[in-house]
Amino acid sequence: MGKSGVLLALITTSILTTACWPYATPCPMIAQASVVSVTVARDYVPEVKTLHLMACQDGTCKEADLELFPGTASVDQGCAPDGVCSATASPDGTMMGMLMLDSLTEAPMALTATGTAPDGAALPVRTLDFRPRGAYPYGEQCGRFVSASVVLDAKGLREKP
Repeated sequence: MGKSGVLLALITTSILTTACWPYATPCPMIAQASVVSVTVARDYVPEVKTLHLMACQDGTCKEADLELFPGTASVDQGCAPDGVCSATASPDGTMMGMLMLDSLTEAPMALTATGTAPDGAALPVRTLDFRPRGAYPYGEQCGRFVSASVVLDAKGLREKP
């Protein structure tokens, strides 16, 4: 085998070797926010003027008045022939608020929601004991994300599905 044959064998071997090498899957460069998110259900929005939330986990409590902003739902806008797909956010009639925490784990959490109605009357005190959920939305190689999301409606607080 001449020099060109050896060179061809070396190039082919290096291409095959690198094509089978187990490279790590890239992870998105995002940080997890330690928050409890509250969605005020569409049919309950007219009853809520202000909302105050207290969250207790692992012996530590944090509370604040929540700034409420319009909630949205994703609306599929389809896919182009080249495979690029898109969606847009559209108001869905809900209101959203977030309570920032110092940390968030999968340990049990106790929530208490209070607030006022538009006429100034106090809303019923609502409580919920639940466990925030952990998941690997970007694969196990990218780390576990913990989320705590609840819905407030006329019946009370419940975990967001």
